[in-house]
Amino acid sequence: MISASDLTPAELAALLHFHADAGVDWLLEDQPVDRFAEFEAMRAARQGARAVQPRPEAPVSTTRVQPERRQAAKPAAPPAAPPPRATPAIPDEQVVEQARFAAESARSLAELKTAIEAFNGCNLKNSARSTIFASGTPEGRIMVIGPMPSADDDREGAPFAGRAGQLLDRMLTAIGLQRDAILLTNVIPWRPPGNRAPSPPEIEICRPFIERQIALAEPKAVLLLGNFTARHFFGGGETIHGLRGQWREISILGRTVPAIASLHPQELLTAPINKRLAWSDLLAFKNYIAAEILG
Repeated sequence: MISASDLTPAELAALLHFHADAGVDWLLEDQPVDRFAEFEAMRAARQGARAVQPRPEAPVSTTRVQPERRQAAKPAAPPAAPPPRATPAIPDEQVVEQARFAAESARSLAELKTAIEAFNGCNLKNSARSTIFASGTPEGRIMVIGPMPSADDDREGAPFAGRAGQLLDRMLTAIGLQRDAILLTNVIPWRPPGNRAPSPPEIEICRPFIERQIALAEPKAVLLLGNFTARHFFGGGETIHGLRGQWREISILGRTVPAIASLHPQELLTAPINKRLAWSDLLAFKNYIAAEILG
């Protein structure tokens, strides 16, 4: 077994990232436990108890029972229970329609939050701990959208938590914005297990909720963070490096909104060299806000 003291800081960080990507959210014990020693102790205790316990003697039969009688005296086996009936699955198209109806019925962000929390048509909700809705305020007419909740988001019940959220706060502060003065949200409201990518049906089920959220917030500028988010709204198969730094119009329920894409803070933590690209995008976002919203 390799001890943590035998690893370099880079190797230890890579190992922790591997466990986080595999879905390990937090430690279960404050102190290390030798499970092998525990197992051996339990096995020795069971063997000792088995050796001390007297074995019951079999009763001596004074009569010989004929095989036919023994067979006749054996109780009849109970009838086999019928196999459980499988619950019929709802086609994805119907679930999307249910999500669209629930989203369109909401007349405010508060009603939309209630609708999403009550919606059970997406299987991502079954494995997630929290339903992550927008935080902040729509009053500033500025919206920042990420891809899906992280393990920190799922644990704390808010978007952009943990180290990535702290970095985002510093990025926003650098261009004169504060978290509580804008609206922060994600495309997907539930964390996929193991941080896997959402499936196409899961994306389509969640689409009405994020579109309705944008329509109700009525932002004048949107910052899209990450590869998944940029592709979701811009379309195409380019990576974030081909989609970032360009102002585009996204169509949301018959209304166009200007949006620019940049790298997600988590990507900047993994590859700090890309911070210069993100800073260029943030300056473009700041200049647009100063000219079109604040000016």
